Amino acid sequence: MTQTEEATAAPEETVSPALRPLPAWQSVVASVGSGVAALLAFPPYDAWWLAPVAVALLAVAVHRRRFAAGLGLGLLSGLVFFVPLLRWTGLHVGMAPWLLLAMLQACYVALLGGAAAWVSPLVDRYRWAWPPLTAALWAGQEALRARTPFGGFPWGRLAFSQGDSPLLRLAALGGAPAVTFAVALAGGLLAVALLAPRELRRVAVCVGGAALVVLAGFAVPLARPAGPTVTVAIVQGSVPRLGLDFNAQRRQVLDNHVDATIALAGRVAAGQAPRPDLVIWPENSSDIDPLRNPDARARIDEATRAIDAPILVGAVLVGPAPDTVQNGGVVWNPGTGPGPTYLKRHPVPFGEYMPYRWFFDRVARLVTAEASLLRADFIGGTEPGVLPMGPTVVGDVICFEVGYDDIVRDTVTHGARLLAVQTNNATFDVPEAEQQLAMVRLRAVEHGRDSLMASTVGVSGFVTADGVVHDATDFDTQEVVVRALTPSTGRTLATRLGAVPEVALATLAFGALVLATVLRRRGRPYR
Repeated sequence: MTQTEEATAAPEETVSPALRPLPAWQSVVASVGSGVAALLAFPPYDAWWLAPVAVALLAVAVHRRRFAAGLGLGLLSGLVFFVPLLRWTGLHVGMAPWLLLAMLQACYVALLGGAAAWVSPLVDRYRWAWPPLTAALWAGQEALRARTPFGGFPWGRLAFSQGDSPLLRLAALGGAPAVTFAVALAGGLLAVALLAPRELRRVAVCVGGAALVVLAGFAVPLARPAGPTVTVAIVQGSVPRLGLDFNAQRRQVLDNHVDATIALAGRVAAGQAPRPDLVIWPENSSDIDPLRNPDARARIDEATRAIDAPILVGAVLVGPAPDTVQNGGVVWNPGTGPGPTYLKRHPVPFGEYMPYRWFFDRVARLVTAEASLLRADFIGGTEPGVLPMGPTVVGDVICFEVGYDDIVRDTVTHGARLLAVQTNNATFDVPEAEQQLAMVRLRAVEHGRDSLMASTVGVSGFVTADGVVHDATDFDTQEVVVRALTPSTGRTLATRLGAVPEVALATLAFGALVLATVLRRRGRPYR
């Protein structure tokens, strides 16, 4: 230890050997290890049990460090995690958007690292508080990241890594925040064990406690929808080519979905497939506005007549103002045509609309000598996606909206009996699609609803209310899957509580930071 470090460290008698910080190089290694473990917890790797390990490694890396050191270690962990996790964002648009987004998300993990370091005096005084404080800080970080900036980006929440974990069941009690809290609570217990390797009794208690937290998920009962079923078909029509120009051939994407639906009707007539009560097409399944193009309307009418069931059509619609469009899901009924419509409420900034266009277009010209690639802005809708379809009511959310707690919950509280996620993964890849399907799994359990994801190119599939995936399709193929689902009108505790658990956990995290500030002002510095 240098003289400066000796001067700033707490008095030796106040530092338990079990709570001493790691050497600097070990903190760096632990931070990198935290990012790697977090990455491997998510699809396509699905090692969900590594998520608590990721939390533990970051906790021990920043413990009793200065705030600035916690920021740096958190940033390192965040970059190791988010750069590969979000690789799909740069597949067809270049490295700059991918790396900028990964850096932005990593900054939130940096804040988490700084906050975890800042509460070290509180942990020293109340050692039993370390695991729950760690969990509260993770939940608070995710709450902030899901809302800022421009409405937030909740990809990579700990909860979304737990599709095969007993902890997924906790979503029925408190949604994604409850699952994240439990994962991080287990991680906090592991952190105590890591800093006390020679205290075998404490290690055993903490490791056992972490295991009990995970196994406690089995005690949570899951909703089991009962009653008459409805038969639902997902049509994954595919696209001419992957990438940004997936819709460059006019009407080809639409024709693919129409032809696949007509082929399904043929199999139904031949007794080779059950007759669906409703059909779900994905986002952008009509590559031209069917409300303004007669040829598109005629083709969709042809499909509905053949299958004799309403079709939920994903389409880009002309917007209410010049140079604007809207991303919609239109219920198309046999004989009567377009009916109830959902307009995507949360367009993606920089992907579907350009915030502060006057500024960012100038920046784009400086970098590329061109203005933004977004020639038209998507305008968000204002109403939840609650769509009557045939014998039931479908809650429609489009693409990344599945990551936002309030948007999904609004469909259920307004009457949705099934959940449908329409998405277009033609500009991404398999890991992105699998990560998105993992979110659908959590939503199904959270709200006790049989659910589905319909993609242009995959992965599509059904998810029952217990979070189990059925009939998942391959990627970059044309496939049609049909399954009986059970609509539900019940509400889980998570549906009833809404944002209350997340607000409570964020408040606990904020209170801990305030109390730690008070303790620091009393002269408990850390290196």
